[in-house]
Amino acid sequence: MVRIAPSVLSADFSNLRDDIAKVEKGGAHLLHVDVMDGHFVPNITFGPLIVGALNRITELPLDVHLMVENPHQYFKQFIQEGADWISIHCEGNHHLNRDIITLKEEGVKVGVVLNPATPLSSLDYILDYVDFALLMSVNPGFGGQKFIDNLKQKIRCLRETIDKRALRVEIEVDGGIELDNIQEIVSCGVDIVVAGSSIFHHQDPEWVVREMIKRCS
Repeated sequence: MVRIAPSVLSADFSNLRDDIAKVEKGGAHLLHVDVMDGHFVPNITFGPLIVGALNRITELPLDVHLMVENPHQYFKQFIQEGADWISIHCEGNHHLNRDIITLKEEGVKVGVVLNPATPLSSLDYILDYVDFALLMSVNPGFGGQKFIDNLKQKIRCLRETIDKRALRVEIEVDGGIELDNIQEIVSCGVDIVVAGSSIFHHQDPEWVVREMIKRCS
């Protein structure tokens, strides 16, 4: 079953508890938390304290995507605050294998992230160690961007690689996914869909989550 992970980056933080309650009621499977430091990507969002606050108001697993320099410096803080899943980028990480193994030893689900233009070959020697691979389908930093169309072929190629190697690795896709394109994107082999503005900017987030699940089934 394809799982839906609403991205809290697009939620109304003045009404966060209610927004999360709506997507929970709609059947969301986890919450995606985009952490940006203003260096790795051109935006600043939030840190461990927000993850801790989310952890106190939801039972959904927290899927924390670290778009930061030197992510290993923050692993323990995010895990202590309740992160259940943590994903880190392969770009600019000279010790990716070490960081992945460190996270695995902490007991969280571990993912590796590729930006749109980063080739799948970057995953050749790390796929055996991760629980999921997150493919960015927009250039990270801001919500509300349009899905980059040629990412569909990248998803298909990654699905083929995972299946051929008989790996238990899930594919997560993040960026520009909405009701009009979710079926086509999921059909490429996606396991987890991250969606932000298409859910939280709609007048009825609960309905959008339900409809996304319905269209993926």
